[in-house]
Amino acid sequence: MKCFVVMQGSTYQEEKELGFIWASKLDSSGMVSHSWERMTEVNEGDRVFHYVKRNIVAVSVATTGCQLAYRPVNLQNYESWNNKGYLVELDYHELEIPINIPSNFDNILPHLPIKYSPFQTNADGNQGYLYPCNEELSIELLELIGDLNIYQEDDVQLELAIGTVRPTERNTFIPLIFETESEAKAMIRLGRKKFRENLIPLWEHQCALCGIELPALLLASYSKPWKDSTELERLDPYNGILLCSNHGMLYEKGFIAFDGQGRLHISTKVPPGDYEKYGIHTKMKIARKEENKPYFRWHKRHLFLSQNK
Repeated sequence: MKCFVVMQGSTYQEEKELGFIWASKLDSSGMVSHSWERMTEVNEGDRVFHYVKRNIVAVSVATTGCQLAYRPVNLQNYESWNNKGYLVELDYHELEIPINIPSNFDNILPHLPIKYSPFQTNADGNQGYLYPCNEELSIELLELIGDLNIYQEDDVQLELAIGTVRPTERNTFIPLIFETESEAKAMIRLGRKKFRENLIPLWEHQCALCGIELPALLLASYSKPWKDSTELERLDPYNGILLCSNHGMLYEKGFIAFDGQGRLHISTKVPPGDYEKYGIHTKMKIARKEENKPYFRWHKRHLFLSQNK
């Protein structure tokens, strides 16, 4: 199961009533758009979040995979050059309460990928049509949807912090929300478990920086995070490093990095006077593998340098 975000705007109502999404193969200049071509990645059973005017207004399930199709005659919001394209049939579940992206952006922003994000850093939607929605972002959106559309705290239950399910016709999508969230969490859990199991032996079962060996204190830290990685990169043990909890968090947050030679780089946001507290110094070096190098470069360029702006 994969998830996507579709940016519909004025086409939403028509496409919802007709039960599909449709995108042209080429733009007005005859070029291929990645956000339209991504329609070919949709398979039966995949989930789609529908974005309209800064809100997620519906969640749907693909009832077919992508099909080549001419522009449906009932679809009026396209120019005449948009005739050949891609179509995916969907079962729409409209939300009773839409999820406003700007209002919830502090929770959403950490889960956005650097490349092909559906949302800009100012909380606006990106131009385009269909965007991938990684599992971490999917879970965040599903939790926001659940909080507003499934659970409601009444005065009696407020002290117990137990929600009641709203007895409305809209609750047909409740199993969909729970199933989608469960599958996304399972995919992350199983993927990270396999990643850790394969990574640990590469670093001789100890922190690459300080040598700590206690398994409970060791993190299989990604160089290229889950949200930015392909399916293969998520399982590649060279896309990471084994570090203790202290050094692992410094690495994952971009406060330290490694270059192609394995030399440690420390963010300017870490005061030199605190190096001893964190158990780091500028002359530290790890025994990296050749396969680590492209991932270390990605981490240094995208996570470490952002901490030094």
